[in-house]
Amino acid sequence: MPAKMTEPRKDTQDRSPVDRRAFLLGAAGTAAAGAMVALEPASPAAAAAADVATRFGAVARNGADSVGAVVTASDSRYLDMKTGNNARFVATPDYVRLITSARDAESAVRAAVRTGKKVSVRSGGHCFADFVCNPDVEVILDLSTMTDVFYDPAMRAFAVEPGARLLSVYEKLFKGWGVTIPGGICYSVGVGGHIAGGGYGLLTRAHGLVVDHLYAVEVVTVDARNTVRTHVATRDSQGALGDLWWAHTGGGGGNFGIVTKYWFRSPGATGSNPSDLLVRAPSRVLVSALTFPWDQVDETEFRRLMTNWNAWHERYKDPGTPESNLSSLFNLSHRANGSLGMFTQIDADAPDATGVLERFIGAITDGVNVSTAPMAAPSGELPPMPAFYETQEVSWMQATRTVGTNNPTITNPTSRGAHKSAYFKKGFTSEQLSVMWAQLTRPDFTNPDTMMVVFSFGGQVNAVAEDATANAQRDSIFKICLQTFWQDEAEDDFYLGWERETFEAMFAGTGGVPVPDEQVDGCYINYPDVDMADPARNRSGVPWSTLYYKGNYARLQRTKQAWDPTNYFTHSLGIELPEGS
Repeated sequence: MPAKMTEPRKDTQDRSPVDRRAFLLGAAGTAAAGAMVALEPASPAAAAAADVATRFGAVARNGADSVGAVVTASDSRYLDMKTGNNARFVATPDYVRLITSARDAESAVRAAVRTGKKVSVRSGGHCFADFVCNPDVEVILDLSTMTDVFYDPAMRAFAVEPGARLLSVYEKLFKGWGVTIPGGICYSVGVGGHIAGGGYGLLTRAHGLVVDHLYAVEVVTVDARNTVRTHVATRDSQGALGDLWWAHTGGGGGNFGIVTKYWFRSPGATGSNPSDLLVRAPSRVLVSALTFPWDQVDETEFRRLMTNWNAWHERYKDPGTPESNLSSLFNLSHRANGSLGMFTQIDADAPDATGVLERFIGAITDGVNVSTAPMAAPSGELPPMPAFYETQEVSWMQATRTVGTNNPTITNPTSRGAHKSAYFKKGFTSEQLSVMWAQLTRPDFTNPDTMMVVFSFGGQVNAVAEDATANAQRDSIFKICLQTFWQDEAEDDFYLGWERETFEAMFAGTGGVPVPDEQVDGCYINYPDVDMADPARNRSGVPWSTLYYKGNYARLQRTKQAWDPTNYFTHSLGIELPEGS
């Protein structure tokens, strides 16, 4: 690691304090759309692509289904489609196949299987690892043009296609029926991977994970004879179909087939009125945004803030309390950013909402000697907003749009990024706080786009048994996402070094990773990190699969054996077939 980091980019130095407060994080979506194109079969890849378009041309003309574009290197769209939202990961596929329907997905997979092409699957593009874009991929199957959201009366459930972006899903569900799913805050994430990995957000403590409301899934699979078929598995399915549904409730994307549709209906929902079948979206919420200027935060104040955070979340981890309606994220930005930020939201119509929020803020700031006066800008002028913001009441949809679009750092597709995650069942230890303080205040590290986001968890999440869904972490109080962003490939070693040094020091007692125990509970598969499978980085002797899936991994492997026995759908942290299969 270099002794000293280069100076921050000018665009980050000149950014206003409001822009620099990076509250947000995300987990799955950018991509481009396109229409069908005619290709000259000048190569085997082009011939296979042309065959797809030819064989399904009649379907498109009849209007029953359309055929997605086949994008090769000569196409102006190819450059954009060979990477996602993390510029570290780039593919050079023979072609990118845009999918428009389940039938179209079948044809695309058959073409790839017939020609022996290795495929990857993208619904959006926000994957934190190289699952979609890596040098081995020969065909990217891209579902970003499948964006419909509608009520399906035959299923008595809301259908959501995998390419729909989170903000669009929220808008359509809310405006159409006044309902929602408790999903993430990053507006541009595609729902395909977000849902398959579990999905969580600011409504999760009140309503559980997104997959807790998943009723059915439509999946295109490849069997042992390379036969391609589409299956619909529901919450009520038994046997192998039941396992296929279950595997998509936290088993991660790109493991079993291509998801072409999700349906949502909350457990126990009855009747045929769509507005009664899913989480009722809040009408209005109370929001609070606090910033803590780094020039007023010494190690004592930092420890007090985090100790207070620990205590509140340990006390209010259970579901069914007034406090379970409140969710907060604490953005522990590096000192180079200028401030720490905490954003908190609660349904304004929840029991004692005002009191719960006031007591939460009081508990977190108790004994913290940080001035509430406006923070002086480096020039001596005051920034446009004060250090502490008054609590406001706004419509839920307005808050969702504001929070989702507030942070350009995490949605910048030209950035390179590194991400690591951990669930916590108890608060940070004193040793972990020492590591966090040292690494977040390192003087030789001057990148303001570096942060540990600490996100409230627990509540209704913890009301579900850990084997009821593939997402096994059902006893946590908060989770962290450690992340940093940069532009220059030449600086990869420095930033990856800082990231690894920080994370591995926090979990030094368990081989550098959060091995499930009394304090921590492994990692989140929607924040995938291939270091967890590297013995040089994961020195615990515990396999990466246990960190992400705990005791649910064996069932996921059996499901893999049943539905993808040739391991056709795989990636760097893919579910593995059982030994001896």
